[in-house]
Amino acid sequence: MSQSQVAYLVFDVEAIADGDLISRVRYPGEELSPSAALAKYQAEQMDATGSNFIPATYMLPISVAVAKITADFRLQDLTVLDAPEYRPHLIAKKFWQGWSHYGQPTFVTFNGRGYDLPVLELAAYRYGVSLPEWFNLEARSFDQSRNRYNTSAHLDLMDFFSNFGAGRVTGGLNLLANLIGKPGKTGIDGSQVQTMYDEGKVKEINDYCRCDVLDTYFVFLRSRVLTGHLSVEVEQEIVTEAYRYLERESEGNAAYQHYLEHWGDWETPAE
Repeated sequence: MSQSQVAYLVFDVEAIADGDLISRVRYPGEELSPSAALAKYQAEQMDATGSNFIPATYMLPISVAVAKITADFRLQDLTVLDAPEYRPHLIAKKFWQGWSHYGQPTFVTFNGRGYDLPVLELAAYRYGVSLPEWFNLEARSFDQSRNRYNTSAHLDLMDFFSNFGAGRVTGGLNLLANLIGKPGKTGIDGSQVQTMYDEGKVKEINDYCRCDVLDTYFVFLRSRVLTGHLSVEVEQEIVTEAYRYLERESEGNAAYQHYLEHWGDWETPAE
């Protein structure tokens, strides 16, 4: 696939907590093990917020799934980075190298501005990856890649559907996927990733991440109908092409088999 064919990178990140960092930063002098520090922080979060969610600043990417999309919105490829080792430093390096290699395509995410990109930016910081094209602070504010309203650099679908935070997308990606017949969450969600990792289920995490990217892709397609870049008829043709891609790739791929088992078609409302 040539670099010029890739106009969008639809991606999703799953991450695990860095217990050693939590121990050093939040509990200095207590000499807590990484697992004990994580458990203590999760308990504090649960008491304070009702969730054991750990902020992105303490997380390491353990899965990044990326779909390469052409300028006419067709799915060319979907891969997970640094398989089968899934090493955080190489996941981060390969992600940013890929973005540069393909000519800095538009990122497409759901809540990527609030979570996925901060995880990957901080991983680049941690591992010494230089990103002058992304941190292009010398550009005019609206041309900077990280500007919230620069949707040519990054289209965050949560921003798109919430009018940049003016409203709320209650139900999130799961709801938006279900509205158009796609699987959404089917047994696994992000809150389970840490436990799955601790149980050695890294491949399963990456399978889940692939499915999230597929949901994001199909929601992205429908958003292009809203903006007039696609007619709903052409969108459905592209969806069918993507279905055929998943069929071809599903042999030996548990993620795609699972996705196809839960697939639903969007139905045109009766006149």
